[in-house]
Amino acid sequence: MISTIQISKETKNLIGTFGTKKDTYEEIIKRMYQLAVKEQLREFLMTSDNTVTIKEARDMINK
Repeated sequence: MISTIQISKETKNLIGTFGTKKDTYEEIIKRMYQLAVKEQLREFLMTSDNTVTIKEARDMINK
């Protein structure tokens, strides 16, 4: 099923810079989505929120 979304010409041109003449906008957007998912996963795995150092973990175990 095909859907239509409205975007400005500026946004369309920006999206187009991620592809080549043979790429469709669908292919470009899917590629951008895959990159965004990988970046979100990388940020999730690399965040230091709710983490402790190895020394802190050892101290907690030894208590």
